[in-house]
Amino acid sequence: MSKRVLVVDDEQSIVTLLEYNLKQAGFIVLTAYDGEQGLHKALEERPDFIILDLMLPKLDGIEVCKHLRQQKVMTPILMLTAKDDEFDKVLGLELGADDYMTKPFSPREVVARVKAILRRTVIHEQEEKQNHSDDSLVVGQLKIFPDRYEAYFAQQRLELTPKEFELLAYLAKYKGRVLTRDQLLSAVWNYDFAGDTRIVDVHISHLRDKIEHDTRKPVYIKTIRGLGYKLEEPKADE
Repeated sequence: MSKRVLVVDDEQSIVTLLEYNLKQAGFIVLTAYDGEQGLHKALEERPDFIILDLMLPKLDGIEVCKHLRQQKVMTPILMLTAKDDEFDKVLGLELGADDYMTKPFSPREVVARVKAILRRTVIHEQEEKQNHSDDSLVVGQLKIFPDRYEAYFAQQRLELTPKEFELLAYLAKYKGRVLTRDQLLSAVWNYDFAGDTRIVDVHISHLRDKIEHDTRKPVYIKTIRGLGYKLEEPKADE
């Protein structure tokens, strides 16, 4: 069944361009031209993916993303921005967007990003249908079920975006091993080129907010200065 992509942008030319290229790639495309309409369609239509412009009338992309995540809608979001303001990009990621692209962009690259982000979700959904085992990854109070796309901390289910889950599961799979930002970017975001490693830093920060008692002194996700990150068992005295 074809995946449905919601494109939310107030520029008719961009919507038309993305709609054409996404349909050519086999997607069903829904469209909205302001934030309120986009939020309504995201909640009512429940698309498989959302392409969301940052600067929108009525309700900007940051607010749309914030409202969706507050309502536990974890649909993957690719945020578009014409601004060079790094704060806006990072804020979007902190609020739960999975990735961002800066205008002007190549429509082919947008389609490639959509496919890359969806690919792992589809694979996990297929594996879940075929395999109902309770195989899990356990690190301290953290328990991850890759086949079920679920993670728990202190027996409480974590509300994670697709990219947050994939990043956490990958760190857990290689528990105790130092992983560079480039390794994480390649493995989780499927980038075959030098991407923006700040995306990794933002998602690490977001994960720490959910599993660390004190984010200033993390005991699970450790920063290895000059190298990257590693997930490890907390020590008894931590």
